[in-house]
Amino acid sequence: MSEHPSRTLRAKRTLRWLVHTPWPILALDLLRANLIGAVFTFAFLRFGLPYDTAVKLGEISGRNQVLFICYLVIALVVGAYLTIQLTLPVLLWHRRRGAVDSEFARRRALRLPSLVTYVCVGLWFVGGVIFTLFNFVTSHRAALLVAVATAVGCLITSTLCYMQTEKVLRPITVAAMAGNPEDATAPTVTMRIVLFWVACTALPLLVITGLVVAQQMGALEQDVSTLQRPILWMALVALAFGFLAVSRLVSAIADPIKQLRQAQRAVQDGDLATSVKIFDGSDLGQLQAGFNNMVHDLRERNELRNLFGRYVGEDVARRAMESGTELGGSERYVGVLFVDVVGSTNLGVTRPPGEVVEMLNEFFRVVVDVVGRHDGFVNKFQGDAALAIFGAPLDDADFAGHALAAARELRVELEALEGLDVGIGVSAGKAIAGHIGAQQRLEYTVIGDPVNEAARLTELAKDEPTRVLGSARAVYLTNSEEAQHWQVGEGVELRGRGIETRLARPILNLPTTDDALATA
Repeated sequence: MSEHPSRTLRAKRTLRWLVHTPWPILALDLLRANLIGAVFTFAFLRFGLPYDTAVKLGEISGRNQVLFICYLVIALVVGAYLTIQLTLPVLLWHRRRGAVDSEFARRRALRLPSLVTYVCVGLWFVGGVIFTLFNFVTSHRAALLVAVATAVGCLITSTLCYMQTEKVLRPITVAAMAGNPEDATAPTVTMRIVLFWVACTALPLLVITGLVVAQQMGALEQDVSTLQRPILWMALVALAFGFLAVSRLVSAIADPIKQLRQAQRAVQDGDLATSVKIFDGSDLGQLQAGFNNMVHDLRERNELRNLFGRYVGEDVARRAMESGTELGGSERYVGVLFVDVVGSTNLGVTRPPGEVVEMLNEFFRVVVDVVGRHDGFVNKFQGDAALAIFGAPLDDADFAGHALAAARELRVELEALEGLDVGIGVSAGKAIAGHIGAQQRLEYTVIGDPVNEAARLTELAKDEPTRVLGSARAVYLTNSEEAQHWQVGEGVELRGRGIETRLARPILNLPTTDDALATA
């Protein structure tokens, strides 16, 4: 006795819950589609046939009326029950998909427009069979007319049902296709165009052709003038229904294409955060999903490229994308700048780690900015030191001059950082520039005597008043006025080199031309 109330209570709760879902809108759209199909069926029997053959409302027997009302009530109940059973798992999944992901419900969501349409077709088919057999006993002609009219109404109803179901369930289709768009099984654009053509053009023309052929063969006793009414009615129906169907079809095709074009322009303008809404599971929906996946991949690649550029430098990243990352290198003339913090060990002991990291970050920021302004790139950070390269990977006609100018400007910029003292060494010459390492892990770097010489000059520069030392070779290799800012001095043998290096020091406060004339 307690089971019946519990089922009733669950049914009431389910219905109350369905009120707040898309199901009521879907049910109303399905009811409207079936009403349009029914009106078309009766209109066909009344106006789509010759006058003598047409069915008058007063001629419909009471048995047919009772049968129609009974079947209408049964069809409404059965249709509502079946659509609830089909849509309920999908609606529950869509409401709770953040907590539970059901593969069954997701696949059901992609097939739901077709399944609901099958329900409508099934109810019309059963009704058509029942009414055809019911009238076959009394009149073979009436049974044939009922069968033809039911088939026409079923085609129109099923077309409208699919269109409306797909429109109402579009947000659910978007969520379902987010998992795996390839699972969608909706009719293609070509198939939809063919179906609309059959319903709007081929079917009316077939009816008109059938009437004319039947009259010519003597199957219809009516003369040509009698056929004017059904032919005119079918032509008007084809125009009206064709306009409605084509408008919906054009909208269903043009809207996603327009959206894709707008999104494409946004991507071309650099907005990689754009995306498009997936309208349905057709090939247009697949195209929209593919566009979203493409933009997602572009966004990931752009983020990786930016991250790659921040690690190795924008020039190295661009060169790697253009020419690849094959192991090996090539000889080229480069300028090398090495900068190192003086007393970094003492900083780690006397200051908190967080403060040391903050100071080093500010130090490296200045180095990167200054080097970048002089067409170089910071090749690597080594603890509290940095190695900058000029002339690789991008060619630089004045690699030595840019390295020397960067050293002088860097000295001035770093003096403004409180608590930091640095040494800067500059060299230039022939070196090997390229990718070294393994295929799984490599880096772009420069190897050669200029790199070693710049590192050794940095050690000596820490004891220089200017904190900057360059090699005479770098001064001689510059082809600009930068050489005027440097004075070549004595030669020394740097540790580990075995040859003499003539030192070059920056000339501080170099007098201008006006100052020289005033002094003279």
